[in-house]
Amino acid sequence: MTRTLQLDPDRLFPAEPRTRDIARALYAPVRDLPIISPHGHTDPAWFAYDEPFPDPAALLIVPDHYVFRMLYSQGVPLEALGVPTVDGSPTETDPRRIWRLFAEHYHLFRGTPSRLWLDWVFAEVFGLGVRLEPATADHYYETIDAALRTDAFRPRALFERFGIELLATTESPTDSLDHHRAIRASGWGGRVVTAYRPDPVMDPDFPGFAQHLETFAALAGEDVLTFAGYLRGHENRRAWFREMGATSTDHGHPSAFTADLPRADAEALYAKVLRGDFTAAEAELFRGQMLTEMARMSLDDGMVMQLHPGVHRNHNEAVLARFGRDKGADIPAATEYVRALKPLLDRFGNDPRLTLILFTIDEDVYARELAPLAGHYPAVRLGPPWWFHDTPEGMRRFRERATETAGFYNTVGFNDDTRAFLSIPARHDVARRMDCAFLARLVAEGRLEEDEAHEVARALAYDLVKAAYRL
Repeated sequence: MTRTLQLDPDRLFPAEPRTRDIARALYAPVRDLPIISPHGHTDPAWFAYDEPFPDPAALLIVPDHYVFRMLYSQGVPLEALGVPTVDGSPTETDPRRIWRLFAEHYHLFRGTPSRLWLDWVFAEVFGLGVRLEPATADHYYETIDAALRTDAFRPRALFERFGIELLATTESPTDSLDHHRAIRASGWGGRVVTAYRPDPVMDPDFPGFAQHLETFAALAGEDVLTFAGYLRGHENRRAWFREMGATSTDHGHPSAFTADLPRADAEALYAKVLRGDFTAAEAELFRGQMLTEMARMSLDDGMVMQLHPGVHRNHNEAVLARFGRDKGADIPAATEYVRALKPLLDRFGNDPRLTLILFTIDEDVYARELAPLAGHYPAVRLGPPWWFHDTPEGMRRFRERATETAGFYNTVGFNDDTRAFLSIPARHDVARRMDCAFLARLVAEGRLEEDEAHEVARALAYDLVKAAYRL
């Protein structure tokens, strides 16, 4: 017997009746506000060429590390889920078999944010009214597959249906941005912009760093064998990214470490990096120096800086060797900000022309480090809960720990930071519900007037992100 899939209209709201009523009233005006997605990893080719998504498994399972990391943790081989291998050795290619395997293990997602997002997609996007389980796997597959063959489910149509006002992708300085040029040339009215992610040419430990530098030099039109030429290369590429709509840079460094070296020392360090005879400490020093250089460039061109540190990426060596990067084996690590950021903040932290948005997946630092920094330095803002903490509980903890010191207006609204296109409205809905639930509690406790709570709810859903990302 199949079971009904029904989304609770009061999901994530407080159980206490009076507070729940306040949350409902706060949520109603923000529910359908346009979505600003200022940082993410969706594929710009989807919107450039508007081709149909191939099948349910290729859309919802094979590229989604949130999905396959959970199944892998329970012994499901990545090969069986169709995840491609580095060497091209065979993996499962039958999308229906992949989907059935996913359905057999869907119970693993109970209580997780992935279950919230996926159930929203199934119910709201595809109109499915029964739960996903082995008995309904084929019904799900056929319903979704049939929908994907229609024009209403092409990328641009879904973009418009979801009420997305702006979507930012993320590209390396070595990317030609041809897909973004194609979007502009197409005449389509959807606003898709890029963001500058220079890690491949700023991190000496990045795989293929030397080869990336060669491509970078060719695209930038600069001799990057000198530090001056290397910096000019970044300035040139940043200018091209801005022409393609970019208003932000993004940095996924192992730590938040920054440095502000004398120019001669920075040049000598760069020479060592080019020769490849640097130590781990020198690689960290170079990354830190370049964060400060990026801040300096942001004062010149107005680009907002985002820093996403503190992840031990590709922790599972066997998975990395067989399947490559970004396969669900990234693990949070303890991260320090106060001492790490001081060189950059000593130089630029008091300048309101700079916006440095800080993210963390080390929740212990919200109250101790990040909120006090954002609550003092004009240049610093707090990014929303990210990655492992992009969850109802993570959002609640963030507001509880950060608001008392940083307030609401030193935060930047919500940022879905996802590769899973169809989950974007689901994620924004979760964030709006959780913010309204938090505000409702403040109102119920006499700590905030209800009219003020309405203003804050709108700011968190829409206004702050537009201001922070200069959109």
